[in-house]
Amino acid sequence: MSRRTLRLTAAVAVVSAFAVTAALATTGAKAGPAAPSVTPANLAYVNAEIAKYKKIPAFTYRASAFKARAGAGKTIFAIPIASYIPYIVQTDGRMARVAKRLGYKWIEFANQGQPSQWADGVQQAIQKKVDLIVLQGAPPPQLLVPQLAAAKAAGIPVLLTHIIDPSEPVPAGVTLAVPAPFQQAARLEADWTIKQTKGKANVLIITSNEVLPTTGIKKALSAEYAKRCGSTCTYKFVNVPVSDWATKIGTEVQSALQADPSINYIIPIYDSMAGLVVPAVKAAGKQNTVHVATYNGTPFVMDLLRAGDVVDMEVGEDLDWLGHAFMDAAMRMLTSQPLPKSKLLDEKTPLRVFDATNVAEAGTPAVVDKGYGKAYKVGYAKLWNKK
Repeated sequence: MSRRTLRLTAAVAVVSAFAVTAALATTGAKAGPAAPSVTPANLAYVNAEIAKYKKIPAFTYRASAFKARAGAGKTIFAIPIASYIPYIVQTDGRMARVAKRLGYKWIEFANQGQPSQWADGVQQAIQKKVDLIVLQGAPPPQLLVPQLAAAKAAGIPVLLTHIIDPSEPVPAGVTLAVPAPFQQAARLEADWTIKQTKGKANVLIITSNEVLPTTGIKKALSAEYAKRCGSTCTYKFVNVPVSDWATKIGTEVQSALQADPSINYIIPIYDSMAGLVVPAVKAAGKQNTVHVATYNGTPFVMDLLRAGDVVDMEVGEDLDWLGHAFMDAAMRMLTSQPLPKSKLLDEKTPLRVFDATNVAEAGTPAVVDKGYGKAYKVGYAKLWNKK
């Protein structure tokens, strides 16, 4: 098996990272034309917004400094959504590195993304009498209600990471959550398509409606098109459930391009979908007229962007930065620091827009911690070293 095949296989596997509560699931396609407007597209705004987010991000998280090593010797039990996902491997690895450096014990619970396995993980953590459970990436707490109640009864706090937007409430059953800017990423995707088409975007948006952040992402996309482009942009949502990505994304894309040859952009709202979208665009013979804008910053997609292979924009996240942020929250919990009453600790993890002009900064081939600067390492070092 070639390296490229392995990368695409891993990319397809990553879909499990987003498989959450089935209560939000729907199927089929849904059209969502932007709200009518008598005003032209606001090109000045979208150009300025993209330019702002193309810059290396600053460290803007503000919190009280504390002695992070005060919790040395305590045990963190990480339950990822699935252990084969590149995002999980990289982010957990960075968290484990920070934990080791500061004297914490780290246990990684390997699993294949099954709810029964997540439940077993919580039970094992309780049996081991660990000091903190981290639902990383993240197993949906809605599917672990009795297990999380048992953890609470055992006096073990639970940290939830990277599954809700800062604007959304924290799910029941967890002690603290660190959000991710899903909706801002969606707005930037919309802004890019408006910018590149000069206000004449016709966009196919691939979603998975059972994934917890998807509802907010769809609302953010709809609102941004209505506000920044009005009636001159059109878009259509096509839902492909996570379990059907490998078999249906390609056919949905080809069918949509055949039905509407004027489509000029595709937004797969999670970038691991791009590994299936790009071949479908090529199969339809549309690689010169249809482009992909997406979100996450997964290295193989950044490589497609650098190569000019259909993808022309990526809203990226630094997984090493995320690892530092999640460990900051974990160590604050384990050293009894004051926590928000809302249970939401927004660490201000940033986004950066990558296109052909700056994608080389992410490395060749791309790696997870290039292209974002080092301000976060300096910032967290200051926060963690209170005497």
